[in-house]
Amino acid sequence: MPADTEIQTMDPGWICFHPNPSRPGFRPPAGAVDAHCHVFGPAAQFPFAPERKYTPCDASQDQLFALRDLLGFERNVIVQATCHGNDNRALLQAIAHSGGRARGVASVSADVSDTELQALHEGGVRGVRFNFLRRLADFTPREVLMRIAQRIAPMGWHVVVYFEAQDLPELWDFFTSLPTTVVVDHMGRPDVSQPVDGPQFERFVQLLREHPNIWSKVSCPERLSLCGPPAYDDVVPFARRLVESFPDRVLWGTDWPHPNLKSHMPDDGELVDMIPRIAPTPELQHKLLVDNPMRLYWA
Repeated sequence: MPADTEIQTMDPGWICFHPNPSRPGFRPPAGAVDAHCHVFGPAAQFPFAPERKYTPCDASQDQLFALRDLLGFERNVIVQATCHGNDNRALLQAIAHSGGRARGVASVSADVSDTELQALHEGGVRGVRFNFLRRLADFTPREVLMRIAQRIAPMGWHVVVYFEAQDLPELWDFFTSLPTTVVVDHMGRPDVSQPVDGPQFERFVQLLREHPNIWSKVSCPERLSLCGPPAYDDVVPFARRLVESFPDRVLWGTDWPHPNLKSHMPDDGELVDMIPRIAPTPELQHKLLVDNPMRLYWA
């Protein structure tokens, strides 16, 4: 059945986003950017991709922008979700209706045309995401990804990579050969049961130390924590180490609407209240939430 006529019902057991997130006690600085969030559908308007590996609940642009305002942010960076494949229409519509307050990270195929790339750029896209989690997407050959990176580099775009910590040794050479800025999702998903100065996370820190074109998002404690909400104490040392070590190359985002969580759905207000614990000074907070995302997405 074609995707546009398929009845797309969310997966059984899917956890929808928090219905009533709290207003955070921490007030983000003026101009703050939620630099990692998504829109899903609505499926009736923007059907999910036939090859998707999950079917989420709808999470609309209006709901995202209402959350932005509640949390005290001014802008969003919307990242294309794997459930939409390379169909970026929902992403582009959200950017178009943001009043200039959103940018995007798209997903593109190997045969994307120059005209299509230019249309994405004019629509507010500033990066492409490469996903290395097999449970979320099938791997694209690295030579194909490299060709995409070479094509977007002259446009000033960057590459966002999503992988798990144990896979970094295998991916190291590829990441460090990319001709663009490279932004790592969610600190490379470290195992937070291991020491923050242990060999696994030290490898990731070394990656950033040796390659100044590589950035990291210090996001998604709800995906990494073993102790859980509301404080996610075991994630804080990892994020704080990156913020303090690489203050000009870190980003923060909610990851709303938090796809594929199995245990709990976070309160986005509580996630915002973690920020002073990972960026403990006003200067670090401003770099994390304003200076860095504005330089990468709006410069």
